[in-house]
Amino acid sequence: MEGLSPAAKKSYGPRLPNPLARLKHWLTEHHMTLMAIGDTPHSIALGSAIGIFFGFTPLYSLKTLLSIGVAWICRCNKIAAAVAVTVHDVALFAMPAIYLAEYKLGCWTLHRATPNRVHFVGFHDYLSWHLFTRVVWPALVGSLFLALPSAVAVYFVMRVLVARARSPRKLS
Repeated sequence: MEGLSPAAKKSYGPRLPNPLARLKHWLTEHHMTLMAIGDTPHSIALGSAIGIFFGFTPLYSLKTLLSIGVAWICRCNKIAAAVAVTVHDVALFAMPAIYLAEYKLGCWTLHRATPNRVHFVGFHDYLSWHLFTRVVWPALVGSLFLALPSAVAVYFVMRVLVARARSPRKLS
């Protein structure tokens, strides 16, 4: 025990693998960023919910801008919206599978046949209206089935967490 560092002496459980430890540290820092924002719990929670909502949409390059714009229109916290959409993209490593599920759900909702094979599109395909109607529109419709319930859940969880973090603690 004498040769151990002070950090090793304080560790009471098994250590996380290095990538998971970095992810946990990063999430803790951003959680504290949201808790330290000088705004009402409602405003922070609504901004976080808007960020999570846009995090599920397949609007890849517009997610952050849209979440900040909608947060500005709704007069809620824009920083919370930007942090939530960023954390959503970083923390959910399974997003390709989620996007595929959203696309299939959107095709099912719009009564379209889903292709048996997924084709990757090139840059010139993004400028085509055909790509939007064939791929982006079904994925956008399908994303609503995951984005809306997730945003509502995040709103209530964040509101409780921010209110609890700011409430004065009783010392017994």
